[in-house]
Amino acid sequence: MKRMSLPLRLAFAPALLSGALFLGGCGDDAEPCCESPDSKVNSELIITFADQVVVPTYAKLATRMTELDAACKALATAPSAEKLNAAKQAWQAARVPWEQSEGFLFGPVAGGYDPAMDSWPLNLVDLQKVLNNGDVLTPEYMGNLENSQKGFHTVEFLIFGDGGTKTVGQITPREFDYLLATATELKRVATVVHTLWIQPSDGNPPFRDTLATAGKAGNTAYPSVHAAAQEIVTGIVEILDEVANGKIAVPFDSGDPNEVESQFAYNSLSDFTNNIRSVENVYLGHLQGETKKGTSLQDVVGVGSALDVKIRGQIAASVTALAAIPEPFRESINDAASADEIQTAQTAIRTLLETFQGEVQPLLTK
Repeated sequence: MKRMSLPLRLAFAPALLSGALFLGGCGDDAEPCCESPDSKVNSELIITFADQVVVPTYAKLATRMTELDAACKALATAPSAEKLNAAKQAWQAARVPWEQSEGFLFGPVAGGYDPAMDSWPLNLVDLQKVLNNGDVLTPEYMGNLENSQKGFHTVEFLIFGDGGTKTVGQITPREFDYLLATATELKRVATVVHTLWIQPSDGNPPFRDTLATAGKAGNTAYPSVHAAAQEIVTGIVEILDEVANGKIAVPFDSGDPNEVESQFAYNSLSDFTNNIRSVENVYLGHLQGETKKGTSLQDVVGVGSALDVKIRGQIAASVTALAAIPEPFRESINDAASADEIQTAQTAIRTLLETFQGEVQPLLTK
């Protein structure tokens, strides 16, 4: 998710930079910098994160975006209620890996691709201007649109309508054109993000290698393993803050449904839950249903330790609390009967946030 206001990430940037510079003074030989022999904060931790969590998530995102693009093409070619439903299902399926990537919105995706895919709230006024003009929606044209005129939520608006009520007969020829152009642009961006993690580009190594070689000679992005580990935990802290204090708090406090992410598809609570799953995946070092293969943050904390038990309990409590909020969230924010459930979810997520800030981040600081 990329809300148009600046995320907490920017607030952390100076601290991360200063930490990286400090840690970078540990040494410049070819060995991992500042690793003690018994430390769990080592290269394996970073490699597990990259290979078992990040790359598989972006691979799934690229596949799901390709499927969404194909579903939109099939719908536009021979419109039917069944194909509209298939496009809606493809959109919801693509949201899962995207929302589960939001615990690590750094690296290639931070180069403008995050807002290109997922800016919200949607700018319906400017979106309508595109629908009303006769411009040819070439890739170049789409690339020059404001982020709030394209991405996930433009596709959502075009195929779901208000509350999922859109029928195939209500989609105009111009809306089909816009839908096809937006879905194609989404597929392109998701493919680029995945590719930049696994393949060299413009003389730069795959970002997976940049992260995995943290602390090695010549790695100016991550001069130490600890700098890379701090980046990983900062990603967790940012998304927990965003869910509790942005995605939930902003619309709940204002009572404005237009501030609710994924409001057209009634997919908001699924989005929030997958953000928490993103945190869980990073912490455990593997995706749901897969087997752990290397060191993760859970090992740094200590598997089975009091802190590990607390973190896993708080993750479960956050997911449970979100499940108790009635969907559609855009209506629950103004329903007094749902206020307790919303506040309970906020508290659960903020508690998890405080645990990562207060007890996990210090373990990664030397």
